[in-house]
Amino acid sequence: MAAQIHLGDIAVDVVLKDIKNIHLSVHPPAGKVRIAAPLRMDLDTIRVFAISKLAWIKNQQKKLREQERETPREYLDRESHYVWGKRYLLKLVEKEAAPSVELKHNMMILQLRPLASHEKKQEVLDAWYREQLKAAHPALIAKWEKVVGVKSGKVFVQKMKTKWGSCSPGAGNIRLNTDLAKKPLQCLEYIVAHELTHLMERHHNDRFTALMDAHMPQWRQYRGMLNSLPLAHQEWGY
Repeated sequence: MAAQIHLGDIAVDVVLKDIKNIHLSVHPPAGKVRIAAPLRMDLDTIRVFAISKLAWIKNQQKKLREQERETPREYLDRESHYVWGKRYLLKLVEKEAAPSVELKHNMMILQLRPLASHEKKQEVLDAWYREQLKAAHPALIAKWEKVVGVKSGKVFVQKMKTKWGSCSPGAGNIRLNTDLAKKPLQCLEYIVAHELTHLMERHHNDRFTALMDAHMPQWRQYRGMLNSLPLAHQEWGY
């Protein structure tokens, strides 16, 4: 059962589940507040609990609002772009040939037809990042399937405004955010392990945390790394 309560201008999503304890979380990047509570707990009790944690909630949201964000991408020469956490300087090349992207030393060479639009530049780079992630994830999926002891279904790579990854526990399908190709590889590995663990435990409860601790003891470090890196310029609605 899902519901929502409001603490002034703060909306709190409430999910009632078959659990013993109440869990409060504030999710990056936008500071969305979520409470998972036992099925027997009424909304008034949950509201009192949330009010008691209001200062903590506001502090966590403040930290997320202050997190660094990328400036809008203009796709100009010497603009900074990141691949697996490493910084590259963009170099535009106009040529009557198929668009391409090449990394050379510290340069990202973006080849486009003359007078290519801003949208075309973004489209070509987005497609290239998608291919980088598609090439990187199979080995990590195979590794962590063995560690976690599960078998995934299909893996989809796509632009996601709301989260870094998701899964469908029934079908075993996993979705990965294209922007993970911009972050250090450990961030992708963390998300892969996280989503595969959800195939064993779909909720963020004590069992899920215990499984993550057992399979990837340093997962909190990787999560912190991912959440501390600049967010994409667009406003995420997570």
